[in-house]
Parts: sequence; C-alpha cells; structure tokens
Amino acid sequence: MAIIREFKGLRPRKDIVDRVAELPYDVISSDDARKVAHKKSTSFFHVTKPEVDLPTSVDPYDDRVYAMGKENLQRFIQEGILCRDSSANLYLYTLVMNGRYQTGLVACVSIDDYLQNNVKKHELTRKDKELDRMNHIDRLNAQTGLVFLLYREDGSKRNYFKKATEITPAYDFTTDDGIRHIFRVIDERNLISAIKESFKNTELYIADGHHRAASSVSVGLKRRESGEKAPESESGYFMATIFPHDELRILAYNRVVKDLNGKGVQEFLKVVGEKFSVEKSREDVPKSKHSVCMYLDGEWYVIKPKFAIPSGPIESLDVKLLQDTILGPVLDIQDPRTSKRIDFIGGIKGAGELKKLVDSGQFAVAFSMHPTSVDDLIGVSDSGGIMPPKSTWFEPKLRSGLVIHEI
Repeated sequence: MAIIREFKGLRPRKDIVDRVAELPYDVISSDDARKVAHKKSTSFFHVTKPEVDLPTSVDPYDDRVYAMGKENLQRFIQEGILCRDSSANLYLYTLVMNGRYQTGLVACVSIDDYLQNNVKKHELTRKDKELDRMNHIDRLNAQTGLVFLLYREDGSKRNYFKKATEITPAYDFTTDDGIRHIFRVIDERNLISAIKESFKNTELYIADGHHRAASSVSVGLKRRESGEKAPESESGYFMATIFPHDELRILAYNRVVKDLNGKGVQEFLKVVGEKFSVEKSREDVPKSKHSVCMYLDGEWYVIKPKFAIPSGPIESLDVKLLQDTILGPVLDIQDPRTSKRIDFIGGIKGAGELKKLVDSGQFAVAFSMHPTSVDDLIGVSDSGGIMPPKSTWFEPKLRSGLVIHEI
C-alpha cells in the first residue's frame, strides 16, 4: 500500500554534523534563527531559513530569500560541509530523550501514495505556508526537511529495525536541549529490499510536517506536468522519517486566552460550571482524558464534563470538547486558527509557563490539556477527519540537515 525507496542522501561531514543540524524551520522564529546562524556559518538555518542572511526588512516570502537558500546550499556543497552518498540508501534515525528511545526509518515516500490517501492526514494546510515551502523546494531542487510519519507496528518490521540498529552509527551527538541523535546508513542491499517489501501493505500517517509533505507533492506534480517522468523522477517522492506508533510520545498542546470576553472571574466560573464540575486543585496537569486543569485569577481548577462524551473520533477529543463548550460559546473564540485572543503553548514548556503567562497579566485564563493519544490521531486520520488546530505536540523534534533529498 505504501511505496518507499532508498535515495542518495546529501549529508554533513561527521566532524561537523552537530554544528550543522538544526530544529525544523517552522518551530523557530526568524529572529531566533538569525541569532543562531550569525554565530555558526555551518548552521542549517542558512539553508532552511535563508532570510537570516538578508536584511530584516526583506519579507521572508520574497524571491530573494529562496535565491539565498539556493546559494547557501551550493556553498555548503562546494565547501564540503555537505557530501553526497555514492549509493542510494535507507537511513535509520534514533532520538533519545530522558533515556527514552524512538527509532524511525528515513526513506522516500511516493507522492502518489499521498494523493491516494495511503499517507493519511489529520490537519489542514495553509496556502501561504504551503507556497513558501513549495518555492523553497523548487528553487533549491532539494527537500531539506523531514516529514514525520508513523505506522501502526504489528511486529512485522521489528527484526529489520533491530538488524539496522547493529550498524555502526554515522552520527551520534547530543544537542543543547539534551536530545541524543543517532543516525545510521543502511546500505546493505538485501536489508533494503526486505524493508521496502515489509512496507508494501502498510498505511502511513502524518504525525507532523503536513506543509512539508503537501509542498513536496505540489512540486512533484508541477514537474510531472512539465515532462519529468514518473515514478522514476526523484521529485515523485518526498523524504520522511517513519516511526512505529508505539515508540512515539505526544505532549499536550495547551491554550491561553487573553480575556474573559467581558466577564468577571466569578461570572466566568459560574458559566463554566453549567457544563463542567469545577473544583480548586493543586494539580496543574490533568491525570486523565476528559479532564482539564484551568488556571484563573491565581488558582488552579480541575474541570470535568457533566455531559455525555460524544462517541466520534473528533468530537471526543479534549481539544474539541474545550473548543465547543468553552472557547467558542463562552469566550467567543470562534476560529482558533485566526483569533488573536488565543495562543497555544507546547507541553514541553510545562504548566509553569501557563501560570507565568496568566500571572503576568498578558493572559486571563489558561487550560492545561491531557495529551491527545497516538490512537486518537490514527482514529481521526482513518475517518478522513481533521483535528482541531494545535491538537498534538511531538517531542523530541527531528533535526533538519542530517540528510537532504535532492530532486
């Protein structure tokens, strides 16, 4: 069901890989990336966020930005920062966070599988963000970021992954955030063939990187229409890391709202109490699904629905319940994608960040959520549904710059 294949990776030299690899382009601001890149000529932000090498007055979507990205990528190649593998390989990428391992296969995935929904989605893409990466990929002739995929592990691939972990790592380094990154090159032909065969009846799910996937597909279709042969063309595939579902960890994606929509604290609590039990608590992280910790006016509360939980895969999500019962009808946040009154805080920052934001006066109320599960994500994707925005926060983050797929 899923066609994956090996590719000739463009990769950093081993001695400088820790000074090349960076966070994905979309989890860091241009200003913060600029601070990093100006200290490191080898930083991959010079390629993925090339506005760092242009005046701050230049729009990040300006054509000069993509031209600079191409120039920087070519510089990295010419200076030997990046080198091409001599053969087409698969790769194995292991991340270790707090002693916990997750290992994914780096491969190219067919854009036709994406179009035929063998690669399932759960998130809408924004056209401006999709166009940005499309222009970036098209101008650089390269996919510089990994799409984060998962599959439901049934035991059929365990032995292949285990055998691949016996390969001596090409890279093994730890980033400033304490995450260890181990990267192996799978160049043994029989193992490559066996792994590819094992994925033929496997459905893939996008965990993170919907815009990277959609942009790669758009470039592939554009080039296909212009005469590139498919599926032989490299542009007919996008680069991804594919993880077994049972090794992944989703953190909560919390919410903070700037005001109470004209209500006082007691009035707001009374309205919330019409549909939820509301109890003061020392807890700042919910212990179970369908429970939310709310911080308001210097106090933590645990709120739980007094109504029957809907049975649908989307309707039963905590983020959807919160949106439909409090954020929308009570706080008038009708579209969380566009509202300027709400912000989303990744669970990696902890509940302390929520308390700090409310205590500072920048926000009036915070909601500490129970994490969406991998099974929830798969259920929504299988139903063809779309999750509410900011439903999942995956940690640790894949690093960009470990391998590039030239098209």
